[in-house]
Amino acid sequence: MNLEFNKNEDANKQLSYEVKNRLKKIYAGGGEKAAAKQKEKGKMLARERISYLIDKESRWLEIGAFAAEDMYKEVGGCPSAGVICGIGYVSGRQCMIIANDATVKAGAWFPMTAKKNLRAQEIAMENRLPVIYLVDSAGVFLPYQDEIFPDKEHFGRIFRNNAIMSSKGIVQISAIMGSCVAGGAYLPIMSDEAMIVEGTGSVFLAGSYLVKSAIGEDIDNETLGGATTHCEISGVTDYKHPNDAACLDSIKKIMSMIGAPQNAGFDRIKPASPKLDEQEIYGILPSNRENPYDMRDIIHRLLDNSEFEEYKQLYGQSIICGLGRIDGWAVGIVANQRKVVKSKKGEMQFGGVIYSDSADKASRFIMNCNQKKIPLVFLQDVTGFMVGSRSEQGGIIKDGAKMVNVVANSVVPKFTIVIGNSYGAGNYAMCGKAYDPRLIYAWPSAKIAVMGGSQAGKVLLQIQEASLKAKGEVITKEKEDELLKEITDRYNSQTTPYYAASRLWVDGIIDPLETRKVISMGIEAANQSPIENSFNPGILQT
Repeated sequence: MNLEFNKNEDANKQLSYEVKNRLKKIYAGGGEKAAAKQKEKGKMLARERISYLIDKESRWLEIGAFAAEDMYKEVGGCPSAGVICGIGYVSGRQCMIIANDATVKAGAWFPMTAKKNLRAQEIAMENRLPVIYLVDSAGVFLPYQDEIFPDKEHFGRIFRNNAIMSSKGIVQISAIMGSCVAGGAYLPIMSDEAMIVEGTGSVFLAGSYLVKSAIGEDIDNETLGGATTHCEISGVTDYKHPNDAACLDSIKKIMSMIGAPQNAGFDRIKPASPKLDEQEIYGILPSNRENPYDMRDIIHRLLDNSEFEEYKQLYGQSIICGLGRIDGWAVGIVANQRKVVKSKKGEMQFGGVIYSDSADKASRFIMNCNQKKIPLVFLQDVTGFMVGSRSEQGGIIKDGAKMVNVVANSVVPKFTIVIGNSYGAGNYAMCGKAYDPRLIYAWPSAKIAVMGGSQAGKVLLQIQEASLKAKGEVITKEKEDELLKEITDRYNSQTTPYYAASRLWVDGIIDPLETRKVISMGIEAANQSPIENSFNPGILQT
């Protein structure tokens, strides 16, 4: 191995180590004191509940672990948005689990909590996954009520989704394991079955304090909305359990009896590991995001047996397309080539840039995968579409529009991994968040923005300088350098994978070695939801 490989390896392993360290802190939720208070009540912590519920030694794929990271600092933060979501296996059945973390502000709903819940429900609906809600929440966090209550994609959309999933036959089971108040009380009751834990679970539209102030009635919360009330008098809940473990055991039994889902028919054979060492990805991926590398070296370390059937290899070389398998599943790969290549006309093409011929090739390949019912995997390291007079005259806009059109209308499941840069319209064409990938995860090396930091910094500097000059201020070279650094640093801080993950622009940040698991579990989930619509790319400019 050469010096550059070792340098890359050290840098990328350090980035992955940082992800793991940040996750350890996030997994601690609201901290030891808050956890101790929950334990005193005889309750399991949210992550303990999930660990108990899912099958032993089965795979778990967390969604949105970094949600709300470095947000809401004025109120002490909200680790993981106060709710844990992920795809797991319960009694052998893949399902979506959504668990409030009562150690974080008593499980109260922040704006990002609602967004994360909606993302989890969206994944469940797309893939027809049963949903298990482990409810333990004090309700809406009132200081932010205007950002969580009234809009289309706010709190109320969750109940709308409950109703839609019910109408589509998607199983929903709720366990009330703590507080469940106000509007949030509708969530478990709109599920197929609702169970409650005696002594700790309670559900009501208004708690005892609000009841006292509203109608003058003196009553305690247990009498108002505890397990006995709702299982023996109101009939609101269906099962009463003495403790968390018994409640979770009941969910396992119910899940073991659910009928098998329809199969979408995606092809899978016996899984095989890549022949080339996956660990070498750390050394192949440059530590400097501007340096070139051959994306095929990454692809071969992600695919079973490192076998890749490349499509139009010598045409449109700035995008690599081809067929392979990941954990046995057939996949179509669409990846940005980062090394400098020579076009069919003998012209040099920059790595990471989408040219007309590569957009045309990718569009055709995506259509082929729709025809063959093969899920698509997008590997993003893109700086955008090629600009300049030659590209404009060559029709880059119509070719780019064709690719965007085909990606938007694709009916096979799409999965996106942001490996490196994800800039501008390149993000769109390569199936960014706006184009409904079933799952979208970022490597620690990812950068997501409208353009690179150095270019953006110079543009923003020109705008700020013009504003200062209009006010009569003189800009010295020292002042210009200071402004450029300040602007570029601020811009770069907003392009990190953590910034994206905190806002759920991506579903999470993963070590590169987790990529195969993410895609495999994603396709397994998608295979439970047969494709209903035929592929129609719409009108394509030629």
